[in-house]
Amino acid sequence: MLPQPSLPIVKDTRARVNWGGLASAALLLASVTITPAAQAQVRHGVIRDAEIEALLKDYAAPIFSAAGIAKGSITIALIDDRSFNAFVTTGRRMFVNTGALMESKSPNEIIGVIAHEAGHIAGGHLTLQRERAGMAAMMATAGVVLGAGAMVAGSGNRSMNAGNGGMGIMMGAQELAARTMLSYQRGEEQAADRAAIKYLASTNQSAKGLVDTFKRLSDDQMFKLDGIDPYLMSHPAPQDRIASLEQLASSSSAYAAKDPASLMSRHEMMRAKLYGFAAKGEEVIRRYPPSDMSLPARYARAIMNYRYKKTPEALAQIDELLRSQPANPYFWELKGQVLLEFGQAREAVSALRRATAGASESGLIRGLLGRALVATGDKELLDEGIRELTNASQREPEDAENWRQLAIAYNQKDNIGMAEFSAAQEAMLMGDMQSAVNHAAKAKARLPSGSPAALKADDILNYRKPKSN
Repeated sequence: MLPQPSLPIVKDTRARVNWGGLASAALLLASVTITPAAQAQVRHGVIRDAEIEALLKDYAAPIFSAAGIAKGSITIALIDDRSFNAFVTTGRRMFVNTGALMESKSPNEIIGVIAHEAGHIAGGHLTLQRERAGMAAMMATAGVVLGAGAMVAGSGNRSMNAGNGGMGIMMGAQELAARTMLSYQRGEEQAADRAAIKYLASTNQSAKGLVDTFKRLSDDQMFKLDGIDPYLMSHPAPQDRIASLEQLASSSSAYAAKDPASLMSRHEMMRAKLYGFAAKGEEVIRRYPPSDMSLPARYARAIMNYRYKKTPEALAQIDELLRSQPANPYFWELKGQVLLEFGQAREAVSALRRATAGASESGLIRGLLGRALVATGDKELLDEGIRELTNASQREPEDAENWRQLAIAYNQKDNIGMAEFSAAQEAMLMGDMQSAVNHAAKAKARLPSGSPAALKADDILNYRKPKSN
């Protein structure tokens, strides 16, 4: 079902560009809270896919357990970005770029990335960074005040040297604050590296993938870092970092461990899926030429043909995939998605029922089935559609599309109260509070008093009600 936009609330991002970026004093002294405009940009860059998310959960589960991170407390989200990057936020979210997944050669490389980010979470680095950012800002502000005082005094004495000295105090305080913050960050990166090695060893997984990842990133970054003051870097120097990692990794008893063949197969299918959806047609064909009849190559080409609206070719290729793996729920999901998008809702329902049977926990697939049921226009299927969409909205509470489809379904059943309530929920998720209030008021007027939907409609209305003095 890739790509599908979602609307997570993202705050306090600790972004690490390619794990080797530089941080300026201005950035470090600024607030780490994302602005509304930046939130919108991040939201629209998040994509959803049931197959890939299930794989990432399987990658992360043993690492999170080793790190003492409670099951279900961290959400891993995909960022639609071809660069190799990952980061965590204080909102208990971990973000992985699609580029990291597409470029990774093995599950072990991505598991190493997850282990590193888990080290930041377990170490409480995000909270510490906010506190230190506040301290750094205070240091810089104090320097500005002292420097300004010196400049004023110099002006009163008609002394140019005193004025220059005041400017020096201001600039020196800001640089000291920046260097202090960067020093802490370098220490946290090293701590996260050591933690990652520990988690991998305790789960009997090799740290070689993590080392290989840093080597590749180091090669990419070397020309950018040439001549840079090491004390103005947010991460340890690449060569030193790799040497330290190699020493720690090679001493682990699990260093020679290999990824299971079944996991490697899923990893290659994930990469093929991402290339099929995200890469240009010529890149897909270059990477997965027609002569390549492996399952990942056929998957990538089927998705590419779907993207380019070559529906008969795509459906024929998906049917071939299903002949190879008739129980694969994600092949059935893809077939249902193609059929639904190109106006064959009833046929899509059949495929998506098979997909749901094989991946019953997936809210994304259940939501797609619900949408197909509604799209048939068959009133006898509306109740089933409503059940699937309601189930999906409980599993995926931030997916506004499920609520939009519920509004359509309830309207077709002439249940206007629930239709208005569903529209209010959709509007809230989209950030349109005025529309949410309007729909909630109409819903409350039609819903039975005290019903769960009526109480939730009240919550929406009370959310907007100004506090009395």
